[in-house]
Amino acid sequence: MQMILLPTIFFLMVALSVLSSMLLLNPKVPLNFVRVHTAILLLPAISALIALVFRNGEINFGPWHLDSLSWLLACFVFTISFIVQRYSVHYLLGEHSYRKYFTLLTMTTAADSLAWLSNDTRLLLLCWGATLLGLTLLIGLKKEWQIARNASRLSGRLFALGWIILLSAFLWIRQATGQWQLSKVLSENSLEQLDSWEKTCICLLVIVAVMIPAAQWPFHRWLLDSVIAPTPISAVMHAGIVNAGGIMLTRFAPFFSGDVAQVVLLVLSSFSVLMGTGIMLVQVDYKRQLVGSTIAQMGFMLIQCALGAYWAAIIHAVLHGLFKATLFLQAGAAVQHRKSIIRTTQPSSWLWTISGGVLGLFLGAVFWLTSPKDGYQLMSAIILGWSVLLAWKQLVAHANGKVGRVAGFILFAGAGIVFHFVHTAFYRLLEETVQIGTGTQPPALATLMLLVIVLACSALGLLLFHYRSSAAFAVIYLWLLRLSEPKNKFFESHPKYLTRLLSQGGNLR
Repeated sequence: MQMILLPTIFFLMVALSVLSSMLLLNPKVPLNFVRVHTAILLLPAISALIALVFRNGEINFGPWHLDSLSWLLACFVFTISFIVQRYSVHYLLGEHSYRKYFTLLTMTTAADSLAWLSNDTRLLLLCWGATLLGLTLLIGLKKEWQIARNASRLSGRLFALGWIILLSAFLWIRQATGQWQLSKVLSENSLEQLDSWEKTCICLLVIVAVMIPAAQWPFHRWLLDSVIAPTPISAVMHAGIVNAGGIMLTRFAPFFSGDVAQVVLLVLSSFSVLMGTGIMLVQVDYKRQLVGSTIAQMGFMLIQCALGAYWAAIIHAVLHGLFKATLFLQAGAAVQHRKSIIRTTQPSSWLWTISGGVLGLFLGAVFWLTSPKDGYQLMSAIILGWSVLLAWKQLVAHANGKVGRVAGFILFAGAGIVFHFVHTAFYRLLEETVQIGTGTQPPALATLMLLVIVLACSALGLLLFHYRSSAAFAVIYLWLLRLSEPKNKFFESHPKYLTRLLSQGGNLR
């Protein structure tokens, strides 16, 4: 009974939230109803959380496949949707498209959540297409702005290309396996019907399809230009839309196990990480800094998938989505009066710095020895050790006096405890539904290539930092700056668009 009751309640709550958003389109409905709508929007998130806590294994409910991953993603998407819409009640009050905004946002996130619950590839494709269409309309919400219309058209063209490529991959799978249901497509019998070259081609199609919404090179331009949209729209993109790549690749993990496509994904994502990080460092526009960070983080998430660490990619998608959505909603706080602040930081002694390096080396070694021996765990151990060293230097080694060091050590230890519990909780939650460890190992070449890329980029970064006045540094800086700046037709400060904006009484939110 519980197996049927919880999904039924969830889908009823989704239908109720969509219905309430549609009522807002009626001009006779008072604007105060938007508060009721945001309260209703919380119900699907709560019902998904209850289903996640009281789940009873994996069940198929009509065309839906419901497991811990599905419920986690549904709860995640509707939680961000609720937070963003609740924030927008006052933030966008007075906008011409105020009612339409809430309707579009609700329908987009509802379709997004349903896509990750789908067991039928046709239904997944339909819901994902509706999600991309909704995001395109949201980016172009302010139709009176030519730049918004241009950004919407660019996004729409790229999203349509990605959707058609994903459609091609699904049709190929259907033709080769004779199945539409995802659970049957991923079975060993169905996978055995595919030749190795067919699996590789399908994997490459899926990779291209997910790189577009993830704004990976060379499809990154749409996300950079989308900053013209109202800030809450940039926040809600992180509710399983720009970070959909890790989710989609996790669902199709058996296709990628040991395939050469993982190496292709690793190379392209690594370049996007470097490009996004560079954009974040050279940009002075705060929203473009956040967008550059998103490009880099999504690249890192796809690297996790390339190394077979799908559970880590899901954790990354959820935690980064919550964190980055919060940063976008706080983007207005970046505009403030700056006062000169005199920082008095005590230089760290060699003893404290060496102790941090020893601690990082020790924790990285312990993590590596107690984890499954695969490529991703090796990279995780290196990243963990490096992060421990940096955190130790900032919180403890550079602290002022004994009191400062004690407080820094308490913060350091507290962060470590929180990391351990969060890591363990997600691991136990996802181990039933996400392939962890054996069966998802990437080619050894992928791990070796990533290690070479990390070392080479670290050495290059140190050289450029040391020779900041060199021509090479200037060339790279200007290239990244030009890459991240809007084109002429997207340039917000163009006199023609500013004049039109002021004449229409618009605002720059």
